[in-house]
Amino acid sequence: MIRIDGVTADPAGLREVFGCFPSGVTAVCALVDGVPVGMAASSFTSVSVDPPLVSVCVQDSSTTWPKLRGRRRLGVSVLAEGHDAACRALSMKHGDRLADVDWEVGEDGGVYVHGSSAWLDCSLHAELPAGDHSIALLRIHGARADADRPPLVFHGSRFRRLAAL
Repeated sequence: MIRIDGVTADPAGLREVFGCFPSGVTAVCALVDGVPVGMAASSFTSVSVDPPLVSVCVQDSSTTWPKLRGRRRLGVSVLAEGHDAACRALSMKHGDRLADVDWEVGEDGGVYVHGSSAWLDCSLHAELPAGDHSIALLRIHGARADADRPPLVFHGSRFRRLAAL
């Protein structure tokens, strides 16, 4: 069991504590100068229905977010079971993250991963500083879902599957 006391926390220990909360994983992608650019984001959540907003948290050290933040549209794909390799590729620090990922581009430049549980056509609504991250609020312009396709679940630094009760 990990115990963290005081104001300053051990980053590795705190990451382990954060890892106790399961999350889905999204791909945030767009065309940049005709080339697909994307990243994985597990800190995705619904925010508002009116206006329609979701959020992702992005590390301030990200070299991908500065390329994406100015795009007209961002494709947000809720990754599904079986997207383990796509998620790992989208999490790489270097290289062509989308080289071995099946994707398509929307008419406004958002890039979407094939076989995802849901797709959201978004634009940057606002960005808020949050410690060593930024919270990107994304406005939803369109969405599509395949509710029968189970999501990819990340928990305890591993991919998991949902089990029906």
